[in-house]
Amino acid sequence: MKITWLGHSAFRLDTAKASILIDPFFTGNPGFAGLDRKDATAGVTHILLTHGHGDHVGDALQIADETGATVVANFDLCMWLAHKGLKNFSPGNTGGTIGFEGFTVTFTNALHSSAQITEDGISHALGSANGLMLHIEGDASLLHMGDTDIFSDMKLINELHQPDIGIVPIGDRFTMGGAVAALACRRFFDFKTALPCHYGSFPIIDQTPEKFVLGMEGTRTRVATPAAGDSVEV
Repeated sequence: MKITWLGHSAFRLDTAKASILIDPFFTGNPGFAGLDRKDATAGVTHILLTHGHGDHVGDALQIADETGATVVANFDLCMWLAHKGLKNFSPGNTGGTIGFEGFTVTFTNALHSSAQITEDGISHALGSANGLMLHIEGDASLLHMGDTDIFSDMKLINELHQPDIGIVPIGDRFTMGGAVAALACRRFFDFKTALPCHYGSFPIIDQTPEKFVLGMEGTRTRVATPAAGDSVEV
């Protein structure tokens, strides 16, 4: 499996049977600046969304329209996007699993909010924030934590799913910071590879992964910190 970081919390996963975008926030994402949108979306089969904030839903509607990819998100967010014209979607909710050719997606807990404010100033709740647990046929299993703080039921997520790869938010202010994220990984998971995200994109969050990298020293986990647009093979 090839994992490409596209800045902020956006990733592309290329597996034997699917090409998956997670949280495809491209327009307005400083971390995506200079990257090729056509390359990032070429051949995409699925778009997975952790929650409804604009820096995670991003360009999902437009990409789905361009590519025909299936959008996978919680029910409320899917209905919101359907109201805006999304045609191909597969809704779920916390604890549920959806099967596709070559992989499954399970909606796990995340400790965060999920809403958008429309031009009339009204805030619309868009379901619960989630992590996304992917079990991929013949390949490593992967947990994208979404936006979250540390919480003790991470231990239960690990017990149920035993993810090999963790995509971990570390930027602080809106998610756990790097030191706390490292504590979460050390205490509740046993990742073979961890990729930090949700940093370096905006001035008000941490600009580097240094705190996380330092906090993970001495573990068996390989911490991969590719530049935006670069890939990691796992």
